[in-house]
Amino acid sequence: MEQPIPPIIFTPDNEPYLGRTLLFHFDQLISSCLEQNAIIAPMSHRINLSDRQEMAALLIPQAISISLSIRELIRQGYLFGARVLFRPLVERITILQYVCLYPASIEIWKRGWNYDEAPSLSKMFDAIQAKNDSSPGIRGYKLTSAMNAIMHGRPESARWNIISLEEGYLGYATSKILNRPDLCDEICADVILWLVIVQAMMGKYFPLEN
Repeated sequence: MEQPIPPIIFTPDNEPYLGRTLLFHFDQLISSCLEQNAIIAPMSHRINLSDRQEMAALLIPQAISISLSIRELIRQGYLFGARVLFRPLVERITILQYVCLYPASIEIWKRGWNYDEAPSLSKMFDAIQAKNDSSPGIRGYKLTSAMNAIMHGRPESARWNIISLEEGYLGYATSKILNRPDLCDEICADVILWLVIVQAMMGKYFPLEN
């Protein structure tokens, strides 16, 4: 019996990972972020923005947009591409956290957040932990290792597009990945954590009492 051919374009009614619990929570948080942004965006046009708010007014929408892109890639089965976008999402949200905790760093942002001056993602992780008086925990370079691997094509990135082929062989996907719910769940779990931080940053930079 021939296997049914999957549609070229999936819709919310037939997407391959429909019904996954973490995907459902991802959808809920995306909706919540959009609702919160719909409140603060008009407010940002009515007030005199500080330099830090100007930065946040740029990065918050970018973070939400990347999250929506990740969601759509999951819907279409492009799990590898969805994972590649995770680091750009994390980087923007981490800048929001870092500048919130280290206000003077906005001057670096105003100068262009240049490579030779701005802290790296791993250094921002370390600085955020230090400011929050966190226990030593995981060093920043270890937190960024997996993200860097997939961004730069290192050998360990292979796990993100490996698939089962006929006759028990393994191969690397060039297109949609429709039978790896474990990868879908892992992407959703990671993005959910960062969307919660996005919402917290919205409240920090644009408190409703303004």
